[in-house]
Amino acid sequence: MKRYGYQELLKDLDEIYSIDPRIKRGVIGKSVLGKDIPYVAIGRGNVHLHVNAGMHANEWLNVPCLMQFVKNYIKALNERAEFYDRDPEKWFEEITLWVLPMLNPDGIELVLNGTLDNDSLSKDLREMNAGNPDFSGWKANIRGVDLNDQFPAFWQEEMNRRERTGPGSRDYGGEYPLSEPESLALANWTTERQFDAVIALHSQGQEIYWNYRNAEPPCSENWATQLALAAGYRSVRLSGSDAGYKDWFIQEFGKPGFTVETGMGVNPLPVSQYDSIALEVEQIMVTAMKLARTIQH
Repeated sequence: MKRYGYQELLKDLDEIYSIDPRIKRGVIGKSVLGKDIPYVAIGRGNVHLHVNAGMHANEWLNVPCLMQFVKNYIKALNERAEFYDRDPEKWFEEITLWVLPMLNPDGIELVLNGTLDNDSLSKDLREMNAGNPDFSGWKANIRGVDLNDQFPAFWQEEMNRRERTGPGSRDYGGEYPLSEPESLALANWTTERQFDAVIALHSQGQEIYWNYRNAEPPCSENWATQLALAAGYRSVRLSGSDAGYKDWFIQEFGKPGFTVETGMGVNPLPVSQYDSIALEVEQIMVTAMKLARTIQH
């Protein structure tokens, strides 16, 4: 695999829908450049578990890794085969899994392609990238806003900490919380769906963050320990970080939320880590589904 961008995602989604008509598809909104931001819903249970990836452009490798888990889960459902010593049909009946594979399609396409057809926008992006024509390290959306610094959870404190005053390749939280269509769409969708737990896939460090300003529920630390053990990661109590999706979810809903930092190295992680990260993501998601079954409604 050399690349996995927006078109590759759409192709995978089309194949999934053609395999199993029970799989639901939808769109939470559009990106700055008008791309649909698609989701997949698997299952019909009363427990609602959400996972997202591709929030940061240079962390695009998490997208095919997450999709590999989705494809394997659906394959087990269709073949009525055991999946990690479990009956996937029981999961399907008990859990609704909401998968948002790529929140930042514009940014990911910029990282993978390096240029845009729009000359005016390309000039603006070059300026935001300090004149550098290499966009492989670009983290933000196409307007130079870091989507994971956009959420209304002590947003101003994070802005002050970052000391970024304008758009760029990373760490600028925007003019105000949820100023970007991608982050606003995710926040609105989360509020609408009222998920019971969320996982945000990022990279790198092989760590799992589970707390936020003591607002997390009592089960969060134990869940993080089990998720970390499944993948050989570390569970980390994080401080000095605000305005992320996981932070906002915990603050707003008081439910378990996790940021998973996959892989090791410098973003973008090399494609050679695909197999290992895909396996780790699958182990984390299987464990999350086992844990989600314990949620009482």
